[in-house]
Amino acid sequence: MKSICGLRVTVLSLFLGCVIGMFSVGYAADSGSATEAIKGTIDKVLGVLQQKELQSEAKKPERLTRLIDVIGQRFDYEEMGKRTISREWKDLSPQQQKEFVALFQRFLTQSYAGNVDSYSGEKVEYLKERNKGNFAEVQTKVISPKSRVPIDYRLLKKNHEWRVYDVIIDGVSLMKNYRGQFARILKTSSFEGLMTKLRTKADQATQP
Repeated sequence: MKSICGLRVTVLSLFLGCVIGMFSVGYAADSGSATEAIKGTIDKVLGVLQQKELQSEAKKPERLTRLIDVIGQRFDYEEMGKRTISREWKDLSPQQQKEFVALFQRFLTQSYAGNVDSYSGEKVEYLKERNKGNFAEVQTKVISPKSRVPIDYRLLKKNHEWRVYDVIIDGVSLMKNYRGQFARILKTSSFEGLMTKLRTKADQATQP
């Protein structure tokens, strides 16, 4: 399993990678479905990417800020954070939980948002949607000339809105990956030790 430092495929970068492709195929879903929610976010991201005034290198920070905002409206970082530290979550104070979620979100976005410029020409194929109560899984495949990568989004309906809480890339759960990493840190250190490592990685990502 890759470490925090070495994990290069993440929720944000893969989501951005999926939506760079200008075409999507095989889509059919009713309005209000989980698939519709994912596609709606993809369309918004494409809208940002297609704005000519944001395509220059000088506008990259603004472009990324807008992309992160759009994706943040679909991704449930609190649910993600809760699942990555599992049993430790209930032992944290509300303030600690809030601080962890904010730092985990910053770690993800600042570490990998720049990968948006490394993707081009992919197509997204929407394969299937599975539902069970307030949970859903949207199965997709990212298609490029050299590869076909299955990427599934797991969503939870909160307040009548579908929110992503995990991404399964070629059969590997990103939240399970992080949960394993964080569990090892918590076993040998502490919650503050985990926060320090996350903070360091997030700060390093902002350096040129």
